[in-house]
Order: sequence, then C-alpha cells, then structure tokens
Amino acid sequence: MWRVLNFFRRRAVSVTQQQVIEALKRVRSPRGVALPDAGVLSPITANDGKVFFSINVEASEARAWEDTRAKAEAAVRAIPGVTMAMIALTAERKAGAAAPPQRQGGVQPVAAHRPHQHQHPADSPMSKQAAIPGIAAVIAVASGKGGVGKSTTAINLALGLRDLGLKVGLLDADIYGPSVPRLTGLQEKPQLTPEKKMIPLSRFGLAIMSIGFLVDEDSALVWRGPMVMSAINQMLRDVAWGTLDVLVVDMPPGTGDAQLTLAQNVPLKGAVIVSTPQDLSLIDARRGLAMFRKVNVPVLGIIENMSYFQCPQCGTRSDIFGHGGARHEAERLGVPFLGEIPLHMDIRSTSDAGNPVVESEPNGPHAAIYRTIASSVRDQLKGAIAAA
Repeated sequence: MWRVLNFFRRRAVSVTQQQVIEALKRVRSPRGVALPDAGVLSPITANDGKVFFSINVEASEARAWEDTRAKAEAAVRAIPGVTMAMIALTAERKAGAAAPPQRQGGVQPVAAHRPHQHQHPADSPMSKQAAIPGIAAVIAVASGKGGVGKSTTAINLALGLRDLGLKVGLLDADIYGPSVPRLTGLQEKPQLTPEKKMIPLSRFGLAIMSIGFLVDEDSALVWRGPMVMSAINQMLRDVAWGTLDVLVVDMPPGTGDAQLTLAQNVPLKGAVIVSTPQDLSLIDARRGLAMFRKVNVPVLGIIENMSYFQCPQCGTRSDIFGHGGARHEAERLGVPFLGEIPLHMDIRSTSDAGNPVVESEPNGPHAAIYRTIASSVRDQLKGAIAAA
C-alpha cells in the first residue's frame, strides 16, 4: 500500500495549470462553450497535486452552474497525480440587484437562525448537519479576533484531553493563518488511503490535520467565501480520522464563513471562546459567543488567555492587559468560566519550538492549568462521548 501512496505523492508534483485547463476543456458550460472559454474561472493554483480555483457567476445563474462545477471537479480529480481538488462556485449579485431568495441548503445570515430551536426544518441550512463517522464529539476553539493565543490554547487543550485518557484529533481550520504546523513541528504532507482520503499526521498521540500541510507556507491564496466552505468540508470529511472521542477544531478568528460552515455541516457539541482580559478583545469574544448561540451550538465556556504576567526572575505579577474581564463576562452571560492562562515565557517558547507546554513540561504549573480546563470540557462532553 505504501508503494501506491508514494506513487501518488511523486506524481502529484507534475500536475500543471495547463493540464488542468486541458481537462476542463472537456467540460461544457451552461452557455454551451468549453469551461475555460466561458470567462468564469479564477486563477488556477496547482501545487504538489492540489488544485484550487473558483467558478464565478451571477447569483441568478448559480443553480444552472452547480452541475458544471461538479463535472469540473470530477474532471480535475481524474488527472493523474491530482490528490485534492477544491473547486468552488462563487455566486455574486450585480451592484444594485436584489438579493435572491434563500433556497434549501443555502447559507443564510446568522440572524435568520432562531436561538434554542433544536429541530431544524428542511429549508434550514442546519438541516445539512451530518456526524463524522467514528468521531463522538466535535468542538470548536474560537475567538472574536486574532492575536489572543487561540491556536496555542487549542493544541494544549487537545493535549489536556489526551492526558485524561481520551482519543483526540486536532483540525487546524484557520485557513487564513494556519499555526499548527509550527506548533507541532510537522512539515510533511499527508499520505493517502487507497480511497484517496488524507491520513492525518500523528504527533503527541494526536491525529492532526491542517490546511498548512496542504499549502506551502509562503503561498498566497485568496480564499473567497465558497472556497472557505469547500476547504473546511474537505478537511472534515476527506480525512481518515479513525475513531476519536473528541475532534478539537482550531477556528479562524471572527464570525464568518468558516464558523457558519462548521456549524451548518457538523453537529457541534460545543464551542470554547478564547479572549484576553482587555475590553476590545471581550467585545469581539461576545460577538463570537452570540453567533454560536444563534446557531444552537452550546458554549462550553470562556478562557482568559494572557490573564497576567508573572516575572520568571522575581515572581512579581503584572496585569498587563487588565485582569478578570473574561470571568466577569462569563458570569454576565451565564456561561462557564474555564480558567486563566498566564502570559509566560515558557508557554511562548515551547509553542515556537513545536513542543507545546503540556507535552514538554507535563508536571509544570501551566500544564496543570490546561488539564483543569480540559477536565471541565470533558465533563460537559461526557454524555456525547458515552452515547457514541
């Protein structure tokens, strides 16, 4: 089997943009011309067997083009050496045009979802939810803004859950700035099963997948909304995750397409919100919490990261960003407060070295904090894990 997988990997290097264009010439558009001649293709990215592009049409034509998109994806996947094809249909309105009515499976604004409504009607985007076989619980680690230490928190939370005896996976869905390759020290590309599903990489006893494993670190990819949705869906469902108790998903910051895609396609068992103590971060964290509530995702709690700074030489504590803001916000909003993580050199240095603190200093005070947080999360997921 490994010879077969290595064959695919070697062949992937030879895929070119011209090969993709030649394959697409066999696909006819609804306009009756070959797809490359229809004037709807974005620039094509073909790198190491992975092909990315979008088909950009008017919103009024979107339904007619969906079959073309599917045929284009099949044609690209059939090219020898292609291991992954991500082809999105981008439907945009002309300036001044009225918004088209929402159809079944369409992405609706967050405000359209009523809180606490657990039975989703057939025309709701939430009706597309389907569990991932073998995974008992999927949880999101999210933040309202970047720079609050969300990815560092996500991997140490995953390691804390592992230390509690759970089988854990980590999905780096932060497509705008994937950090997990650096946090784990992993740089190799995923291998493939005979069914062309990606095999997650393994480190620290975790099953790990990241968009950063698929795209070169210096590559500049422009992620339009539908491509975000396609990327996250493929990383969820085109990966051979095996049997897991918990899949921790490191989300991009904010409340956009990535968060909605995850909530609409997977029955999330909960979300963990990461914030710093300062007011600006808490405002954004509040928005993230409100979004998850509106799509009926339980909020497992709020973590205050960079809660305080303790000098490693003299032991003096300084509240650089203030202190206690996340705890007060959790109390005000009626959600669990999971804990305070200090701003400390060891957490930063071990993360930069690809050996997170829960793994590299398992008996230290910081690992104990992450494990306490993990224990609270585990307790809230017990029902879902036991049922699975």
